[in-house]
Amino acid sequence: MENISFEDLCLDEATLKAVEKKGFETPSPIQILAIPRLLNGDANLIAKARTGTGKTAAFGLPLVQKIREDKGFTQALILTPTRELCLQVCKEIQSFSSDNFPRMAAVYGGQSMGEQIRALKKGVEIVVGTPGRVKDHIERGTLKLENISYFILDEADEMLDMGFIEDIEEIFGHANPESRVLLFSATMPPQILKIASEFMGEYEIIEEEKRPEEPLLTEQRYWVVRENEKIEALVRLIDISPDFYGLVFTQTKVDADSVCKQLDEKGYEVAALHGDIPQNQREKILYRFRNKKTRILVATDVAARGIDIEGLTHVVNYALPFDVPTYVHRIGRTGRAGAKGLAFTFVRPEERRKLEFIKQAAFKSTKGKLTEEQIPSVNEVLKIKEKKLFEQMQNQLSLLNEDLSDESENQKSKENSTFEKMAQILCEERNPMEVLSEVLALSYGKSLDPSRYGEITPLKVFNQGRQIRLYVQLGRKDGYSPKDIANYFSKLLKIPQRMVDRIDLSEKFVLVSLPYQAGMDLLARAKKDKSLPSMHIDSKESQAIYKSEKERSRRGRFEDSSRRSGRKSGDSYKDGRKSKREKSEGKKKSGFTGKRESGSKPIHTSKTSNASLYKK
Repeated sequence: MENISFEDLCLDEATLKAVEKKGFETPSPIQILAIPRLLNGDANLIAKARTGTGKTAAFGLPLVQKIREDKGFTQALILTPTRELCLQVCKEIQSFSSDNFPRMAAVYGGQSMGEQIRALKKGVEIVVGTPGRVKDHIERGTLKLENISYFILDEADEMLDMGFIEDIEEIFGHANPESRVLLFSATMPPQILKIASEFMGEYEIIEEEKRPEEPLLTEQRYWVVRENEKIEALVRLIDISPDFYGLVFTQTKVDADSVCKQLDEKGYEVAALHGDIPQNQREKILYRFRNKKTRILVATDVAARGIDIEGLTHVVNYALPFDVPTYVHRIGRTGRAGAKGLAFTFVRPEERRKLEFIKQAAFKSTKGKLTEEQIPSVNEVLKIKEKKLFEQMQNQLSLLNEDLSDESENQKSKENSTFEKMAQILCEERNPMEVLSEVLALSYGKSLDPSRYGEITPLKVFNQGRQIRLYVQLGRKDGYSPKDIANYFSKLLKIPQRMVDRIDLSEKFVLVSLPYQAGMDLLARAKKDKSLPSMHIDSKESQAIYKSEKERSRRGRFEDSSRRSGRKSGDSYKDGRKSKREKSEGKKKSGFTGKRESGSKPIHTSKTSNASLYKK
């Protein structure tokens, strides 16, 4: 396949010009397998193709070559799982055509239904859409599929994962039964073959030859960091990374907004992307991100589906993913097209066991190791920034000198005289080096100010001493973020924020670890002070510590009592035992047996098993 060119794939002259215009040089394996079959045969196809292998061109180029006239009806339908992929596929196929045909329309939720209806009424040959919106148009009668020649499912396995199986089956029911069905999927789960057997009749499966797995070009690293210090870790990661351009993944929409807001307040070019963002705004956000006007995109997994952007330097797992496929899918967005990328994962200390599982499973999938690194100190970050800043200034000055040498003498002298006069005045009574130093400080001082950074306490400090874990009825619905929680308990208990540990925040409550004595004092206060939120000891670990502390306290009081009476604690214990034995012997001597005597009431002992106490 190495010597095959696009000319060998039965593409005509007009399509080859489009290929050349796009800058494609050699076809990918899936294109070599799919394009000739779609142009010359009539079989239904299942193509196993991963994202990023050129599959859109594999079905898009044949469509552009085959559909070149207005027949008065829609000739092809392409279903995609997400809005972003819908737009991406539509634009990609449009870029292959230099003529008036085929005309395209993208139909997806979140966009005006009226605009889509007007576009469909004008007449289109190819419709690209998401299942839900395609169903809407079928029900309204604005999209008819009775005469289509091609029915294409793109990212079929992802559509199944997102629960679109019933929608797809319903859409199939409205489509031309004689249409050619093409199904593109990264994996081949049983549901895919079930769809094929029900709707495709005879079909052919194509996939590129299996090659030895190559190591992923994405370097995988992780930092162990407390929840309330993750934003500080992210800031340091961005600042030590030259030309950071990446995706930051969060688990929830609330976290995405929170991280975006905090980065924005620190002056970074950032945007958030999640399910609550209106579609027109989503498109603007992605446009700015693709053009690098926004350098950081904070997104949830669902919102990021279908986003295929080249040149990302970083993928950051702000929260550890729930499963291995999600982790692999996230980090695969960088390190593409032969370029190296970096994937960083923030891991809370209590997630180490879960991390070990992901490390082992991810190695099998990616052939790359997930290695631990230490979070850089503020001084280390500043040294890297200083070096980068100095290099930038040197480059800018050399470029400026080149530009000045190309300008006319009059222009150079005019501009130079302005700044030379200013420099002369500033340096009249002062050392020029001091003046330059102060000018640089005014220009770049904020960027290199250590107070710009917060504190990340070494984990050794966190692990010193006993902690107690509390359930507290304060959550996101009350307007709290993890940072707010740390600040709340810090002020309430007059302890450093770093001692407010392992913050797990949900919508209605928070689990938080505090120094043992501070936590116990807080529980006592909460019983009396009704203005404090409801709280109680949470974990088994804390219960065990609580019991051991009670036992230690009881023993301490017992030993104090023994010391006051002049006896050792061991003697006291022995004396106590002897006393009980003597009492028992005394009862026996007096004839007491514990049995019920005639006419008397039954005797009940006060001894109760632990199980019965629990039952009560």
